[in-house]
Amino acid sequence: MVHAASLPADFPTLPPQDRAVKDYVTGVNADNSVTFRLFAPTAKEVKVFTGATPESYVSHAMSKDAAGIWTFRSEVLKPNLYEYFFSVDGFRSIDTGSANPKPQRQVNTSQVLVPGSILDVRAVPHGDVRTLTYHSKELKSERQLAVWTPPGYDTHKAPLPVLYFYHGFGDSGRSAIDQGRIPQIMDNLLAEGKITPMLVVIPDTETDTATTTPENYIPQERRKVFYPANAKAADRELIHDIIPLISQRFNVRKDAQGRALAGLSQGGYQTLVSGLGHLEYFSALATLSGVSMATVPDAEASAQLNKPQEVNRQLKNFTVVVGETDSITGKDIAALKQTLEEKGVKFDYKLYPGLGHEMDVWRPAYAGFVQKLFK
Repeated sequence: MVHAASLPADFPTLPPQDRAVKDYVTGVNADNSVTFRLFAPTAKEVKVFTGATPESYVSHAMSKDAAGIWTFRSEVLKPNLYEYFFSVDGFRSIDTGSANPKPQRQVNTSQVLVPGSILDVRAVPHGDVRTLTYHSKELKSERQLAVWTPPGYDTHKAPLPVLYFYHGFGDSGRSAIDQGRIPQIMDNLLAEGKITPMLVVIPDTETDTATTTPENYIPQERRKVFYPANAKAADRELIHDIIPLISQRFNVRKDAQGRALAGLSQGGYQTLVSGLGHLEYFSALATLSGVSMATVPDAEASAQLNKPQEVNRQLKNFTVVVGETDSITGKDIAALKQTLEEKGVKFDYKLYPGLGHEMDVWRPAYAGFVQKLFK
């Protein structure tokens, strides 16, 4: 218990010390509704915003009790991982009572898991998430990546295939793990016999060099200046640093039929740049609502699409997905789809009705893609 007398006079008001913490933090109810709570005794107006995109944001007025706790109870929700944030007198705030922020470079959103889906931690054999710190010769910096290894990996004698997966713009290296729920999806699909054992390698999509740090560019210049430069740097890192590192540290296949590459949004663009630019390295590609060459040109990737027979011969699967209302990369994917059709490149396409640029597209699309790999 904190003793107020020991704190500075101007220290913020403490939550009620005679109540259980659950009484003033957000929680999931027995019926799968969510009660959003925020302790903000001096605030004049607090709202909770739900939804994952500007088009889907909904604000909900919260009510304050005598102790300064603001609350709003949602309707009963379907099992899923939901995004939300608070507006406190006009200031956007994460949920300071939650340990589950959305992994972002500039954190402004929280998450709450309503149980009952493939995103849950179930009572099945679990893989491991391993963090590797390495020196990137291409970027001349120390870097980190995550690797999901399947249950019993250390006893596998045969080399395993590898999926390399890139997260989207604005997110951190933890995005695919904490929000994408890749470990839970992989554990659960493997337990159901729907996927083959594989490794999933999750690099940081942002290269953060002197010329490829996203915060250095205004939004209007990202696609013109930042995206192409970052993609080329990440491509060099993947081919010359990351793939050799994984081959050295893990018992993995070293042939193209044992490698796949995927990514969402900015990571989907990285998939096109590296996957088409080094077609001989991979047997499957997936761009999930990805930026494409329609708005960020790449000569090598575009040139490869002019060789449809070579692409079709090399790739066992080329997955392209997008949300129906996606205002961020909808035009990118539409242009890519048209190009692939015109060139005669074989691909699997899926449109998610009523959804935009969001995880409700990417998580199920990821789950669908991995079920097609290495079989």
